[in-house]
Amino acid sequence: MTMLLGTGMRGGYGKADILHGVEIGVDAGEVAVIVGPNGAGKSTAMKALFGMVPLREGSVTLKGEDIGALTPQARVQAGMGFVPQTHNIFGTMSVEENLEMGAFTRDDDYWATVDEVYRLFPILKEKRNQPAGELSGGQRQQVAVGRALMTKPSVLLLDEPTAGVSPIVMDELFDRILDIAETGIAILMVEQNARQALEIADKGYVLVEGGNRYTDTGAALLADPEVRKTFLGG
Repeated sequence: MTMLLGTGMRGGYGKADILHGVEIGVDAGEVAVIVGPNGAGKSTAMKALFGMVPLREGSVTLKGEDIGALTPQARVQAGMGFVPQTHNIFGTMSVEENLEMGAFTRDDDYWATVDEVYRLFPILKEKRNQPAGELSGGQRQQVAVGRALMTKPSVLLLDEPTAGVSPIVMDELFDRILDIAETGIAILMVEQNARQALEIADKGYVLVEGGNRYTDTGAALLADPEVRKTFLGG
């Protein structure tokens, strides 16, 4: 089932269009990755899907329902989670308080979800009373992802989740992203580490100058000599 689909997306900031008819979609339980050179419109496309960038043309649907008129806050309530690249935790609050903040839209008992996050990221349980701002970069990213999971999303958007972390931590984060997808959550992420991201991707989108250049499975894009030469360093 297609959980999130943006079609013909054209828009940007102010009067300038950054996106030129972009189409991006992700299915339940699938990992889809947006890659491309700097300035290609990757993060803009993700923010457009989340309602943070206005569209002049095109549509965005969630579970088949048009959500173009919804605010980002309303999209969270409709089932979308979003982890921005920066400023994605409350540094002075404890790990557990960050997770509790993620449940602000819920009126049920959310502690079972806290336990699920701790099973996914055991180090967070160990450090649950520590201020999140004192954690390593990789651990802070785990807090950010965990907080987004507290909303029980059907779609999770991740903007550069491995930015600034070591290769070992990147591999660990990608493993956890695969674990999350196995629960049925659709995951769409923007990544600069294109080769590694495509290795775990069911689907990949290569954007260039605000438009779709290549769309295929992660494996097919990795095997495409033109994609490898132009975007993956050979």
